[in-house]
Amino acid sequence: MRVPRALRALNGLRVRLVVAFTLVAVVATVTTGALTFREARNGVLQQSQDTVIDDFRHRVNTLVPNYRFPPDAADLQAFAADVARSGRSQTWRVLAAYRDTDATSRPGDAFGELSPEMRESVRSRRATVFQRVSHDGRAALVVGMPVTFTGPYPVSERASGLEVYLTVPQQEEQGYVDALVTAIERATVPALALAVLIALLAARGVLRPVRALRRATRSIAEGRLDTRLAVQGSDELADLSHTFNETAAALEGSVAELRRMEAGARRFAADVSHELRTPLAAMSAVTDVLDEDAAALDEDTATAVRLISEETTKLAALVDDLMEISRFDAGAAALHLDEIDLAESVRRTLASRGWLDSVTAGLPGPGELRGRVDPRRLDVVVANLVGNALRHGAPPVHVGLSAGDETRTGERAVLTVRDRGDGIPENVLPHVFDRFYKSDLARTRSEGSGLGLAITAENVRLHGGTVRAANDPDGGAVFTVVLPLPRDGATDADQEDRT
Repeated sequence: MRVPRALRALNGLRVRLVVAFTLVAVVATVTTGALTFREARNGVLQQSQDTVIDDFRHRVNTLVPNYRFPPDAADLQAFAADVARSGRSQTWRVLAAYRDTDATSRPGDAFGELSPEMRESVRSRRATVFQRVSHDGRAALVVGMPVTFTGPYPVSERASGLEVYLTVPQQEEQGYVDALVTAIERATVPALALAVLIALLAARGVLRPVRALRRATRSIAEGRLDTRLAVQGSDELADLSHTFNETAAALEGSVAELRRMEAGARRFAADVSHELRTPLAAMSAVTDVLDEDAAALDEDTATAVRLISEETTKLAALVDDLMEISRFDAGAAALHLDEIDLAESVRRTLASRGWLDSVTAGLPGPGELRGRVDPRRLDVVVANLVGNALRHGAPPVHVGLSAGDETRTGERAVLTVRDRGDGIPENVLPHVFDRFYKSDLARTRSEGSGLGLAITAENVRLHGGTVRAANDPDGGAVFTVVLPLPRDGATDADQEDRT
């Protein structure tokens, strides 16, 4: 099943490289941004927090000696107001608590940011406690500290019971954090765009030699074995290009050697066949004379004469087949087209070989199926197929001829040859048109040359047609030949281009 081009593009190396680089860039950018944001945010908040706590502790320690102890509600109110006024920011809100009495720097202030957990922590510890909270959608820093007395006791400090709490809004710090988030977000887009650009450049650098390798491979597949790749650099792709060039060179050498050997074998077969024709002609003339006198010879001599005559006839046929195959291999076989009645041509083939009584024919009427074919080669095709059916099949042998479906370039003729033998073994079917193929490897001799069906296939191919062998469901083998019949106006050269 062919994969759609769009799907292949989505699964391509370029897309995968771009996606991989983008994912890496996203992860790196997000991770870097998150770490940068965390460190910057902590730095901003830590600096603000330290400044506020130091200033708060200093003011409390400075103002506490100015008030009587234990304080009453008025003292707590005045103390909280003094601490709030002494802050660097005008937004300080202070709560002073002594036992069950609370007083704020702003009368009526609910001081909702202060949690019970933080108050419990201040009561139970002698250290400054702080907490960043969000109240009513606004960020704030809450600081709590107990006031201690220093005296001549074994313990240098003791709790006084006075607790002081501070709430400082952090809108300015939150503004810095928001600006930092915005800056990181703005930096992410160019970083991703840069990552995609780098991915495209990297993909281009990787895909260029891959595409060159694909083009070179396709070129070699089309027969241009001298194709080579330019080796650049010393990376893995350069090693691949170098290996490809070595493989292509080895393949070119091997193919050249095979072609040389094949050409030599073809020349040898052609030369042998040509050289055998003259002595075979003389032998055929001698055997013709001996055949005429065989009746006057004794029985053993007559049998020997007939055997020699038969083998000479077979040898002559084999030499003719070899010469024909040599012309096919050399590309010298050509079509000589003529407008003929195909049914009449098939009848003449059967009649000339004396097969009218042993072969049934289902042929169109005179003039019903005409076409431009090579009469001699059509005769060879019919004779070889019918002869093969008579030798290896069983009667009745039937020859059928009909007009096939019309195509864009013209009609088609369909020729079938069917017998009622045992059929062709399944393992033999793919090889029936191979040269000298024998289904029984132990059989070294056969009545034919083993080239008849191969010559048939070559003649059909010259016409631009097809031939196939199959087994009939009702028993026996059936050979089907499809020959194109071009419309008027097709020239011989058009047909000979098929060679």
